[in-house]
Amino acid sequence: MSVWMRPPKRKREQPSLSREQIVSQAIELLDGGGVDALSMRKLGARLGVAAPSMYTHVATKDELVELVVDEVYGEVALPGEGPWRVTAGRFARDLRSVFLRHPWLGSLLGETGVAYLGPNVLKMSEAALALFENAGFSLDDADLAWNTVMAFVVGRATSEAAWLTTLERGGQSEAEWKERLWPAAERAVRDHPRLKKLYAAQRRRAPGETNEADFERGLDCVLDGLECRLP
Repeated sequence: MSVWMRPPKRKREQPSLSREQIVSQAIELLDGGGVDALSMRKLGARLGVAAPSMYTHVATKDELVELVVDEVYGEVALPGEGPWRVTAGRFARDLRSVFLRHPWLGSLLGETGVAYLGPNVLKMSEAALALFENAGFSLDDADLAWNTVMAFVVGRATSEAAWLTTLERGGQSEAEWKERLWPAAERAVRDHPRLKKLYAAQRRRAPGETNEADFERGLDCVLDGLECRLP
């Protein structure tokens, strides 16, 4: 059962422990060690309580995941006033920054269930729908526009986060990793002229430049496509 489908338990609450503390410490575990670092046992040890003590507030690990993901989505700045393209672009960039700040987030999205009704996600979605509806989209098209932007950002940011995690685990900079990889990459694409040209161009870019530039170009393409659907 989703955590959002039942009222919180109130019996036998631990006065020294709250759901907010549990979620906060779970996020710290995830930020420090990724998805493999999160377990009810490890979280209980971090909080200084036995795992069963947490079940008053969080019945299962699946519920904890829902709470953690919703909490992190609460870091996304909601869109404000202004031209819709500028505002949507700012919104998308802030969403991307949250995924890069918490690189485990993309890995947990598939575990949040179909009944994902967390308060922060609802606020974010309502604000996004208002943004696109105020731009002139019908409510149905505003929903399509928001889901399209969301899919682009989540897809790009999840790939970027995985790349940054790979670099961190390897203890190397992006420049060092490229230098090590390049001889093998060059051999692999020698019979593929387009890839060879593309890889050579990417190799000359400064660390991080490829991700930033490609994100902005892709976002422009998405917003261009949405703009064409305005009445």
